[in-house]
Amino acid sequence: MEERFLPIGIQDFEKLRRGGYVYVDKTGFVYKLAKLSTPFFLSRPRRFGKSLLLSTFEAFFLGKKELFKGLEIEALEKDWIEYPIIKISFGADNYPDLECLKSQENLILSKYEKEYGIEVTDPRAAPRLNNIITTAYEKTGKQVVILIDEYDKPILDALYTEYEEQNCQELRAFYSPLKDCDKYIRFLFITGITKVSHVNIFSGLNQLNDISLDRAYSSLCGISESELEKYFEPEIATLAEEQEMTVPETKAKLAKMYDGYHFSYNVEGLYNPFCLLKCFSAKNFGAYWFESGTPSFLVKTLQNQPVELTNLVNGRLATEDQFKNYDPDSKNMLPVIYQSGYLTIKDYERDSGLYTLDFPNKEIENGFLKVLLKKFVTVPYDDIGLEINNLRVALRNNNINQILSLIKSAIADLPTIVKKDMCENYYESVTHLMFRMTGYNVVSELQNVAGRSDVIVTTKDSVFIFELKMDKGQDFDTVAENALTQIDANGYSERFAVNGKQMHKIGVVFSSDGKGIIGWKIKQ
Repeated sequence: MEERFLPIGIQDFEKLRRGGYVYVDKTGFVYKLAKLSTPFFLSRPRRFGKSLLLSTFEAFFLGKKELFKGLEIEALEKDWIEYPIIKISFGADNYPDLECLKSQENLILSKYEKEYGIEVTDPRAAPRLNNIITTAYEKTGKQVVILIDEYDKPILDALYTEYEEQNCQELRAFYSPLKDCDKYIRFLFITGITKVSHVNIFSGLNQLNDISLDRAYSSLCGISESELEKYFEPEIATLAEEQEMTVPETKAKLAKMYDGYHFSYNVEGLYNPFCLLKCFSAKNFGAYWFESGTPSFLVKTLQNQPVELTNLVNGRLATEDQFKNYDPDSKNMLPVIYQSGYLTIKDYERDSGLYTLDFPNKEIENGFLKVLLKKFVTVPYDDIGLEINNLRVALRNNNINQILSLIKSAIADLPTIVKKDMCENYYESVTHLMFRMTGYNVVSELQNVAGRSDVIVTTKDSVFIFELKMDKGQDFDTVAENALTQIDANGYSERFAVNGKQMHKIGVVFSSDGKGIIGWKIKQ
């Protein structure tokens, strides 16, 4: 079969359509949204197709009917009216300071001033944007379509620096004409990764319709399971052949690696389109999202906020307000981690209004855990993969002393970023984290308020029950024996007993002074 063109990295709708690339038809959504005049906002992780979506809106509002031949919107739209369009994108550069932001604003505004023959009399960005909108309306006799892509990048690029607030203030002024020019605007669509204090950034846009968690638009970006089946059957078959797997096995592994995003509750899961297309192109299951880069603002957030690994590696219950809106002044890192795509909605309880957030898939889980390990352990980053592989081998060989020696060396001392009163949470979380990265099944009770964490790791042949305890001024032997006694007293071994598997009970003692593992005792 002739290999088809896959639109990897293509963000221009016209280029995609004229180039004969595979296109997952989202034009039904485009038509539905375009018929309304409400300003819209959509938050999605990077590499999820936000820019392509805006380009599709652009082609539609330019009346380029020929590009939509054979798509759902062709049968829906009758008029195909051409509107003047203003596209504002901050995705092409970095904005570590105010000067860089103002330079990009000037480039954007100059383009449209030249197009409409506007003479600049006031150098400030806001009056210039106002003049562009009103002039476009007056010269064409039609309302203006405004498409804003990656509105938040200048804020995220300057996160935790002196320029963060300066960039916020500049953007607030830049976007201010959108309120007063409302009567000249036919359609306004804004995309970004985070929702950063929209009331302040888009001053006056009180009717801004945030559809980020709207069930009706949950699959506006991304590829659903049904779309995977409909559009990519040849690629699935080719991948299966290359990997020497059956088609059902291949689909299962694709789902495990790249599926699992939910931007509302009780909706079909979504694949990250970039990762899926890269997998089909390379004919191999790789960590493509992380290979394309880790968002710098996520790293900055992890470096500047308190360490609460419990809330990150073991699932998290949260209200909508706790992960929907990001406040740079807040110490809550959850919105950044959710909105950047590392956590997603896995469940929702109507009675309590609580969402369960967790990793969407294996690629994201493994990648994010590596980011955490880089931050939270003393092993050099280049050696982390080797250490995890050694830990995996030690578990497979039932070498308990080697297992705990590897963990001990990784967390020899409390990192300076972790406060001493948080060392219990740190030790328990990192121990869980390292076991989880081996790929073996890990059950943990990290949330135990008493500071104890039972970590149970199961391999093909064995079950390891680790009871973790702080010494708190007591001698090692007493604490270690208490840990082993607790394993038996609480019936942990019976609860996790598996026919034919060898049972290992280990009491591990940590230093209350931040000096890592003191020692351990083993009971078969």
